[in-house]
Amino acid sequence: MNDKLLLKTLVSRGVIQQDVAERAERDALVTRKSVEDILHERLLADDKAVAKIKSELLGVPTAALDLEKLTDDLKGVITEETARNYQVVPISRTKDMLVVGMVRPDEPKAQDALRFIAKKLGVNLGVYLIDRGDYDTAMRKYSPYKSEIEAALGVVTKGGKAASAAGRAIELEEGVAVAEEAPVIKIVASTLKEAIEVRASDIHIEPTRSRLRIRLRIDGDLQEVSSLPIELHQPIISRIKVLSDLKIDERRVPQDGRFRAVVFGRDIDFRVSTFPTPAGEKAAIRVLDPTVGLKGMENLGLSDYNLKIIQEGLDKPFGMILITGPTGSGKTTTLYALLARQNKDDVNVISLEDPVEYYIEGINQSQVRPEIGYDFASGLRQILRQDPDVIMVGEIRDNETAGLAVHAALTGHIVLSTLHTNNAIGVIPRLIDMKVDSFLLPPSLNLMASQRLISRLCPDCKKPEAPAPSLEAILKKEYENLPANLKERIKQPLQIWHAQGCATCKGKGILGRIALFEVLRMTPELSEIIATGFTEKKLGEEARRQGMITLRQDGMVKALSGEVPVEEVLRETATEI
Repeated sequence: MNDKLLLKTLVSRGVIQQDVAERAERDALVTRKSVEDILHERLLADDKAVAKIKSELLGVPTAALDLEKLTDDLKGVITEETARNYQVVPISRTKDMLVVGMVRPDEPKAQDALRFIAKKLGVNLGVYLIDRGDYDTAMRKYSPYKSEIEAALGVVTKGGKAASAAGRAIELEEGVAVAEEAPVIKIVASTLKEAIEVRASDIHIEPTRSRLRIRLRIDGDLQEVSSLPIELHQPIISRIKVLSDLKIDERRVPQDGRFRAVVFGRDIDFRVSTFPTPAGEKAAIRVLDPTVGLKGMENLGLSDYNLKIIQEGLDKPFGMILITGPTGSGKTTTLYALLARQNKDDVNVISLEDPVEYYIEGINQSQVRPEIGYDFASGLRQILRQDPDVIMVGEIRDNETAGLAVHAALTGHIVLSTLHTNNAIGVIPRLIDMKVDSFLLPPSLNLMASQRLISRLCPDCKKPEAPAPSLEAILKKEYENLPANLKERIKQPLQIWHAQGCATCKGKGILGRIALFEVLRMTPELSEIIATGFTEKKLGEEARRQGMITLRQDGMVKALSGEVPVEEVLRETATEI
């Protein structure tokens, strides 16, 4: 397909901006990839929107994949190698017809390969266009975790010797040709792939006295996915150490490492931490999948009201935007979304992180190293000599960093960072507690946003139901406290939603997580309150005057609209201010 025509159409339809199109075209030339690959890999455009426009330009209808129908028999029609080489997935097969989904139905080599398969089977061929997201999901079904583990264990139990791999490993399965190392390499590679498939954030490999337990953290909860013989513990830990370039013979002290691998066609970073226990070394692996951890601002869970406020804050010439919340509330994900919005050719964006979790093309990212004296404070001093427009500081942890961040905001820079407070209004007393002069806050602080992460209900199996009388009384009270514009979004009578589980969510009823937000702006009224001596009550009154949507209110709207479980909203949000 003509890349220029695709980009021109995407811009004219409002799917991407002109500067994004120009950057994608330039990067495609440099990397020798297609424009579509660049848009997908860097999350610059919605896959389904791109597929819809491609469908119109090529005259090929689109189809959504039903993964329940992608059975082993159907996968046998098109091998995994063919599916990956030509980006094609079988959709259905009858006696006379093979229907496939293609990411690039206009690719001549892919067409030739499919014609050969259809001729060999003696059937006609039907073709649909599918989006890249659906294709990636389908590819993950080609490598079932349990069967791979069982196969690897079978080799071990038949006499294969599980030894640690030696040397630096780049490919996850490099070395499988060595018979005695293959089972362990396969187990580690399959575990990493399974974690990516189920969108796990962490992998825990934990020895006990009798077995080796593997658990994945999925949507915030740990789930055991495999139990292996304890004899495999040290070989598996050694394999992980080889991948992350750690000392194999050092088992007495914790070690930290990192490695990168291409899995399912995506560049994935794995951050490794080993930890000595009486039963042996435990390994925790953070999975940094950019397709999961990097989101656009529209995909964070921000309401239209809050999204507009944050965009206005980013458009100001200088000032701080601080994201607050407890550990694990998604603050870093939000920061990356804000950074991505500022990532333009005419803007110099520099970040200080501990550590750099996701690499973003076009942003100058630096990792602090406190052990050699390169911390947030010293790094921030150096950043100011790099002619920055936008500065991101991973976290304001101490008085010195707070003072330097305020100074940077006052001298003409947009400063993005995180802070540990319970809510948005807590930012002001926290900064003053960190020795920032109160008179500096109004001119330097633009926005304060607080957030929480809660489960998102599976859209395919969620159903409404009437609340119990006790819960209904709570919901009515919360509903009455909502601003008028939010009440309009909620249907009467009030209903709650639950999901029983289906194939899409693998029986959990939950499909990912979504953030609740509250956003407080710096206004002349708030500046006056700070200057004349504030109390939490006065700050709360100003927040209500602004029309700030609290965490509880944002959660109630999402719960009554069927996005999240109401029980989690009530549990995770504090009483409104």
